[in-house]
Amino acid sequence: MKVSVCITILNEEKNISKLIVSLLKQTKKPNEIVIVDGGSSDKSVEVIGHWQKKDKRIKCLVEKGSIAHGRNIAIDIAKSPIIAQIDAGCVAKRDWLEEITKPFKYENVGMVAGFYEMFARNSMQKAMNVFHGLLPSQFDPTNFVPSARSCAFRNKVWLEVGGYSEKFERAGEDTHFFYKIVKNKVKIARVKQAVVEWRETNKLGFKVSLKKFYYYAKGDAQAGIWWHPSKQLASHNIKIISIFLRYMVGIILLFLSIFKPLLFLLTLLLGIIYSFWAFRKIYLLTSDWKAGLWGIVIQFTSDFCVMAGFANGLVK
Repeated sequence: MKVSVCITILNEEKNISKLIVSLLKQTKKPNEIVIVDGGSSDKSVEVIGHWQKKDKRIKCLVEKGSIAHGRNIAIDIAKSPIIAQIDAGCVAKRDWLEEITKPFKYENVGMVAGFYEMFARNSMQKAMNVFHGLLPSQFDPTNFVPSARSCAFRNKVWLEVGGYSEKFERAGEDTHFFYKIVKNKVKIARVKQAVVEWRETNKLGFKVSLKKFYYYAKGDAQAGIWWHPSKQLASHNIKIISIFLRYMVGIILLFLSIFKPLLFLLTLLLGIIYSFWAFRKIYLLTSDWKAGLWGIVIQFTSDFCVMAGFANGLVK
């Protein structure tokens, strides 16, 4: 079974070597590694060129454009019937490619969703990881939605659903692509043991993470996915609308408290309950009370970033 690993990068000079090394050391060897650089201003291309001299399976193309455009170009020039995807900033565990391609022995499987392991150097990052992705305890073998940082699919499936939509600027293209996969009733195998290390998470600061939440929400709005075949009413957009409703209720209560002061106490009580909910959510998943406290801060700040990004996305 021939497999092409397709990667899109931008300014990954510090990370790309670790990723390439992890792919070259796989228990199942990739037939080719196709990298599309979106126009890096650092030495990413030079670093890749160094590895190309050592291994002819590595291909690199510089093509300025969005992430979606880079993904489509990489897959388009790949020669294998199976496409495996991993993102820059990640490192593949040694058996990742072997595990994520196993289900393709069954002809009815069109896509395989692998998993990812997040890292944290402190309590803030532990809390932030809960907002960025899923922890192993949250993995659902029946409804887990694939992530572009760890997945594989048949090339013909990519063609059938029309590839990645290039209307997205910075985020949302993968959510939309996997939505089309599910909507077209493509058989998805979910393999928890096909793991990549998402090492970028232990480098993300508070401000950078908030920017990511903004662009994720903007991409969700542009995707326009309200009813998800797998998540149903738990789609990203429905969740975001619920955030708007929470704050609308709070604002209305604050306004009415001008006339009925007791409503201010009700608003305060609701804020305390919401804060406790945020703390409890993070604490139960991390067993770290400091992370729980960070969860309160991140919950409120991320809410505003998400609402701003979503509003911008709707305008776009």
